[in-house]
Amino acid sequence: MGSFSIWHWLVVLAIVVLVFGTKKLRNLGSDLGGAVRGFKEGMKGAEEESTPPPPAQQVTGHSIKSEIEEKDQTKV
Repeated sequence: MGSFSIWHWLVVLAIVVLVFGTKKLRNLGSDLGGAVRGFKEGMKGAEEESTPPPPAQQVTGHSIKSEIEEKDQTKV
């Protein structure tokens, strides 16, 4: 009684097919696959949202004051 043989599983499969039909089982499988796919995409989107965005511009050694002085020198 420990484990079921292949014949037990074949009988169970036959009863499930008779009760639900092949079309309903096929729809159930595709719905389950779509749900798993949607879950994976949702998890991937959550990971992308949690990462900080890259900085808009890199900071250089120049300060704003030095940039203003350079512009003033070019006007003169």
